[in-house]
Amino acid sequence: MTDLAYQRPEAPSAPAPDAAPHNLDAEQALLGGILFDNEVYNRVSDFLQAPHFYDPVHGRIYAVAAELIAKGALADGVTLKSRFERDEGLEEIGGQAYLADLLDKAAPGPIALEYARIIYDLALKRDLIRIGGEITADAHDPETEADARGQIESAERKLYSLAEAGATSKGFVSFESAVVQSLNMAAAAYEREGHVSGISSGYRDMDAQLGGLHKSDLVILAGRPSMGKTALATNIAYNVARAYKWEPTPEGGRKTVSGGVVGFFSLEMSAEQLATRLLSQHAEIPSNNIRKGEITPPEYEKLRDAATDLQSIPLHIDETGGLSIGGIAARARRLKRIHGLDLIIIDYLQLASGSDSRRNDNRVQEVSEITNGLKALAKELDVPVLALSQLSRQVENRDDKRPQLSDLRESGSIEQDADVVMFVFREEYYLGRAEPREGTPEHDAWQEQMAEIANQAEVIIGKQRHGPIGTVKLAFTGAYTRFDNLARPGRYDDYQR
Repeated sequence: MTDLAYQRPEAPSAPAPDAAPHNLDAEQALLGGILFDNEVYNRVSDFLQAPHFYDPVHGRIYAVAAELIAKGALADGVTLKSRFERDEGLEEIGGQAYLADLLDKAAPGPIALEYARIIYDLALKRDLIRIGGEITADAHDPETEADARGQIESAERKLYSLAEAGATSKGFVSFESAVVQSLNMAAAAYEREGHVSGISSGYRDMDAQLGGLHKSDLVILAGRPSMGKTALATNIAYNVARAYKWEPTPEGGRKTVSGGVVGFFSLEMSAEQLATRLLSQHAEIPSNNIRKGEITPPEYEKLRDAATDLQSIPLHIDETGGLSIGGIAARARRLKRIHGLDLIIIDYLQLASGSDSRRNDNRVQEVSEITNGLKALAKELDVPVLALSQLSRQVENRDDKRPQLSDLRESGSIEQDADVVMFVFREEYYLGRAEPREGTPEHDAWQEQMAEIANQAEVIIGKQRHGPIGTVKLAFTGAYTRFDNLARPGRYDDYQR
C-alpha cells in the first residue's frame, strides 16, 4: 500500500471554476479499502450509495462490490475482474489493471470511513449547486407557470428530499431490492404483536382488516356531520402517539419501533378544542362539562392527572385554517426534520385549498389537486396520511343511510387517489331521530332496535388496495366522544384497557 492509505483525509483542493466539487483520491482510497477488506463496506453502506461517486466508473465498481457482498460473496480485484471485462469506462482509465491500482491505494477501515463521509458530503454539495441553478433558472424564466410562492415550495421540497435521503430522486429501484423490502415488511409484521405491517390504529378489528396504517398510503375517513369522524381521527391520533416507542440509530437519530409521532392539521377546530376532547376521553368526564366548568373536585383531580399524562405524547397540532396543500406539505416536512413524523391527519380535506393557480378553477379540479398533493406527500415523507372528508347530502335521501363511494363530495379524484376509503356510520343517530309516538307497538319495536344498536358504530371500508372491503364495528361513548374496541363475550379475555 502507498502512504495515502495511512494519511488522514484532507479537505479537497478548490476545483476549477467549471468543475463540480469532487475528490477522486478519496474515491480511489475508499474503493481500495473495500476491496481489501469487505467489512469496510458494511460500515459505510448505511449512507453511501453508488450515485454519490463523482466518477461513474467508481460508482459502478462500488455497486458491483455491494451486490457481491450482499450475497455473501467475496468482492476483491479477482472477483470484480470478470464483471468488468467489457466495461468501456474502465478501459479508458487503465482497464482491469486499475482494480489492482485501487488496492495499492486502499485506506484502512477507520480512515476509509472518513473518506466515505467526504465523498458523501461532496455529492450533497453537487446536488446543492444543481438545485440552486434550477431555482435561479426558474426565478428568471418569465414563462414559468408557478408563482414565487409555488417556486419556494418546490425548492423546499427538493431541499428536504436532499437532506433526508442524500438525493433528490430515487430513480429506478431493482426488482431484487423491491422483493427484499417486501420480505422485510412481512417479517416485521410476523414478529409484531397482532401481525400488523403498518402503524396500529389502536383498534383490533380495524387493524385486522387493514393491516394497520401503511406508509405512503392516503387513507380517507368520511362521514356525515355528527357521525364522529373527527372523534375517530382524534382517537387514532391519541392511540398512535401514546404507543410511541423508539430506539437510537447508528447515525444518532431515532427509529420508531411502535406507535409514532403524529402531525394533526386541524383546519376546523382549534387546538384547545381538540385537547379538550382528548382530556374528556382520557379522564372520562363529558367534554361539555369541562367546557362549562361543571366538574367536581374529584373530577378536577382526574382532569389534572389526565393532562399530565397527555403532555408527554408526541402529538403536534396545527390549527391554521385554510392551509393550501403546499403549506401543509411544507409544515409536515419541517415537523419531520425537527421532531420526526410517522402519521399525518388532516381534518378535513374540503377545508384545504389548492395552489393560487387553481383558485379560479372549479372546485372539482382544486380538490383533485389537493388529493394528488396528499398522495404525493404520503410517498415523499413515507408516512400514512389520514384525511377526513365530508359526504354529500344525498345520503339523507335514502332509506339505508349507510354511505358509499359515490357519496363522497368531488368523489372522482378522492376515490381515485385514495388507497383506502372508510366511512363512519352510527345507525343510532338516525334511528334516535325517528322515535314513534310512545305507547304504540311501533314505539316498542323502536326501543328494541335502539337497545340492539346502542353505543355502537360501524367503520365501513369501501375501498382498499391492499385487501378486502368490509365493515368493522366499534363501541362509541357519546359523552366522551370516544371509540373503543367492541367487547364481545370471550373475545378479548386477555385484553386489558
